This record gives sequence, structure tokens and C-alpha cells, in this order.
Amino acid sequence: MIFSIGAWDPATTTLRDLLVGLLLRDHPHLARRIPSGSTLAAALVDADLILPVLDGFDEIAEALRETALEALNATSLPLVLTSRRDEYARAVRAVHAPLVWAAGIELTDLTIEDLTAYLPRTDRLVAHGGEGGGTGVWEAVLKRLRVHDTPASTQLAKVLRTPLMVILARTMYSEAPGKNPEELLSTTRFPPAGHLEEHLLAGFVPTVYRHRALERFDADRRQRNRDPDQAQRWLGYLAHTLSQGAHDRQDLAWWRLSQNLRVSTRILHTVLVSTLCMALATWLVQLLVTASGLVEPTGLGPSVSYGLLVGVCSGAAFGVTYAVLAVSGRTTAVPSRVRLRLSAADHRTERRPVRTFFTRFGFMLLGGSVLGVGYSWAVALVSVLGTEFTLTHTQLMKIVLINTLLYGLIIGLTAGLVFGLLAVFEAPMDITAAATPIRLLSVDRTAAGRQLLVLVPALGLGVVLCGYAMVHLFQGLLGTLLWPLHGAALLGATGGLGGATAYVLVFTAWGQWLTSSRVWLPMTRRLPWDTAAFLEDAYQRGVLRQAGAVYQFRHVRLQQHLARSYRDRHTDRTPEDTEQAR
Repeated sequence: MIFSIGAWDPATTTLRDLLVGLLLRDHPHLARRIPSGSTLAAALVDADLILPVLDGFDEIAEALRETALEALNATSLPLVLTSRRDEYARAVRAVHAPLVWAAGIELTDLTIEDLTAYLPRTDRLVAHGGEGGGTGVWEAVLKRLRVHDTPASTQLAKVLRTPLMVILARTMYSEAPGKNPEELLSTTRFPPAGHLEEHLLAGFVPTVYRHRALERFDADRRQRNRDPDQAQRWLGYLAHTLSQGAHDRQDLAWWRLSQNLRVSTRILHTVLVSTLCMALATWLVQLLVTASGLVEPTGLGPSVSYGLLVGVCSGAAFGVTYAVLAVSGRTTAVPSRVRLRLSAADHRTERRPVRTFFTRFGFMLLGGSVLGVGYSWAVALVSVLGTEFTLTHTQLMKIVLINTLLYGLIIGLTAGLVFGLLAVFEAPMDITAAATPIRLLSVDRTAAGRQLLVLVPALGLGVVLCGYAMVHLFQGLLGTLLWPLHGAALLGATGGLGGATAYVLVFTAWGQWLTSSRVWLPMTRRLPWDTAAFLEDAYQRGVLRQAGAVYQFRHVRLQQHLARSYRDRHTDRTPEDTEQAR
């Protein structure tokens, strides 16, 4: 039995439990109980009646491979382990022991005899084990390959020496009806061997995404038919993003997808998201306090105008902060958690709390000050538009200047202190120990939710307390200053709810994934709306592979082909894509 172990976490699941669980998942009838009380699946494993072929050791999270190798060495179960060579070698060096009592077998080039023994068995039109001995669609091709009598057969034999090309050929001609592999022998259509390889690469994605009837088992796994052209476009975009920069990357990380957008696009995205968050928070707080009778209704027009002005000012402040971070190269958010202990230095991440605090404090002080300045002018503008405005221009300008100073200090210091302390208690997750990308996404979503629950009251209380401190400090110097509790509470509630939400959606890995990969990129037709499901579906179809917390294309040749096809075939690319391609 072949078991995919890419998602195995040996720190929490034993090898026996993994095998039993996968058997029950793929063969539900093995859940029947035997007299001893165990399931049939467990009985088969315990009786050594299952020879597990553990496929994809190299797909296990890097930090878990040593533990996995130790667990495999500790079992007496006979097994076969498959892995890419380099990943297995690194794990062996780390553990100082290979897989004990195991023979190492390394793949060599495939021969004509290998192809003759394998390809006919993949033809779905030929009965397995039939007495006719027919080889179906591969009969004529294999005969020509054995004779080796033409340049075409020599060229095809050369191409089919690697498992990748054989798998591509099998997928296109054995599994798809109405396809004849004899076309691979056409030297007119495929003059050099490179053209033949490109043909096989080009036909892989459309073949695996061909329409088929879904079984109930597929529906339970949330698989569905997808348009092959759209799937190729989305996969091409993902491959294209990995080819940007000085060197091609292979790790397709969900938290880096938004970083492939232009800086100007990301700044615009930041402005729009934070504007929406602060405007909605302002309207919600106004609605609640009005409905509770704490303040007199001001009418729909002034309330809407006030919310829009606060939102626009907040969006500009967040945009300025993001632009400064982009210049310093600090906009890439990674999955993080908030810990409850504080040490002088984190030796794993080489972070020092004092330096971390002041770095985050400086950035957020700038953004908060810009927000405070904008808020003071928004309040002044609403006052001017109000019907009870009786101040002279000189009096109004004096009030605006005083409010500009005070609100800039209050909101700036609050943001700097709160987010600076958050940065000290924040630590990047050990991405190499994440079993799967989906699991890491779920964990980071939970962490972002906890950050939101902490930031909302922290920012709200910080605005109130910092306001009292600033008013007390400047009382008399700037005239008579007032900081009524109800007004401070309203400002704190609005800033806490809107500011915390905007921060989580703009500056955390999960927030960037949600707003960019789930909204912005689908709106621009670069990715589907169900991005996570699409990536998992591509993994199930064999287009992608898992390597711990990231996905990878099953082969670098496939990745390069899809990236090149995306750049060459889509004439409707956006200017942003064109700029990236250059």
C-alpha cells in the first residue's frame, strides 16, 4: 500500500496511528470491529499484513524530518521509504544514522524494457491481467522503440528516460480517452527533442483538469471540476511569481503571494482596506451610542460624512506607514504568534526586545501621528459643515492647530507603545515545523484573531490614558484643555476597533492572505476566489507537492514551463504583470 506521508507530524502521531488512519480514510470498510475490539485496519497493520510504501519523506516539514527518521528507525514494521536524495541525506546527517537495515536504491535512466513493462499497465482500455496480451494504445509506439529504426524512435526513447516524462506521457495518453501516443513519433511536428518535452509539459495540466464525473468521495474532499484553461492560467501566475527576482524560487508560500504585487498596488490596497475598516468602525460606534441614548442624534448626513473623513484620514496614515516600511523592506509578514514570556534575546530568531520595541515604536509613532493630524482636520471640517458653527476663522485655526498637536501625540504615542509592546511579545512561528500549508494557515488565523482581541481594548484604553496624560502636560501652556470621559471613550472605541482591525488585515500574514489572495488577486483574475481549496486540489491532482508549510510544483521543469507559458500566451496581461516579466 502506498501512503503519502508529506503531512505526517511524527511529534504528535505515531507511524502505526498514521497508517491506520490513512487506511480508514481510503478504505472505510476497514472500520469494522473484530472480536478483540480493534478495527480491521489496525489488525492488518499489527499483523504485518500491510507493506507500507511511505511516499514523500522529502515532503515532510524540514524540522520534523529528523524526528520522522528516528520514528522509522524505532519501528519493527517492514517498509519502503521514498525521498529525494538531498533531503534524505540532510536528515541522515542530522540524526547521524540512516534508515537502519535498509538497502538504498537510487533511480537510473529508464530503459525500453522498463517502458514495455510499465506503460501497457497504465492503459485503462486494456484489462489488467487479461489473457490477450494486448498493449493497447502503446503497442505501436513500444514496437518502434524496441526496433530503434528511425530518428523519431531514437528521439522519443531519449525523452522517456526520466520518470517525469513517462508520467506526463502516461497522464496524457493512458488516462485520457481519444488520445493516440503515436503522434509522439512525428518528427515533422516535433523536430528536436525539446519540442517533444514541451508538448508533454503543455498537455499535463489540461489532462489532469479534464472534466470527469465526481464521486461522493470526491465531494467529501471538496474537489470539483475546474476549467482547464482557467486552472492553467492560475497555475501559470503562481509559477510566474516564483520566477521573479535574481533567482527562481521553488517554495510557494501562501503568506508571500501578496508580495508579488507592485509596491504602489500594495500601498493602494493598504489605503483602501484601512479606510474601510476605520469608516465602518466609526459608523458602528456612532450607531451604538446613538441607539443607547448616550448622545443626541446628529442626522444621517453628518454621521456619514464624519465616518468617511475619519476613514480617509486613517487610510492615508496607514498608507504612509506601509510606504515607509516598504522602503526599508519590512512589509513581508510571516506567520507569527504572541508568547507570554519575555527574554533578553531570542537566539533562534536573533531578535532583541529593546531594538524590536523601538523599531516598531518608531514606525507606528509616525503612522499614528499622521492619523492624529488627519483626525483633527476631519473634526474641524465636520464642525465647519455643521449648522451650529459660530467660531471665527482665527479661533477655528487656533483650535485646529492645538488639536493637531494633541491628537498627533495622543494617537501616535498610543500606537507606538501598544504595537511596540506587541512586537516584543511577538515571535515568528517555526515554519519548518508546520506539517501542512493549510494547518499553518489555520494556526495563523487563530493567532491573528487573538491579536485582534488584545489590540482592541489595548488601543482603546491607551487613547484614553494617553489623552489624559497629554492634556495634563499641556494644560495652561495651550490654554484650557478639555478631555471629557465620554468623548475619550468614543475616540478610544473607534480607534481600538478600527485601528486593530486595519492592522490585522494589513500587517499580519493572515490578513494579507485574506485581503490580497482571497479578494484582490481573484478580482484581477490572477487567482480563483477559493485560493486555498484550489491549491489543495492542485496538490491532490499531482500538479503541486507539499514540503511542510509550503507548496512546490511537482518538478522545476513544469514550473518553468507554466511560467513561460503565462508570460507568452496571455496577451491580456495587466501592466503590472508586464512590468514583472521585464
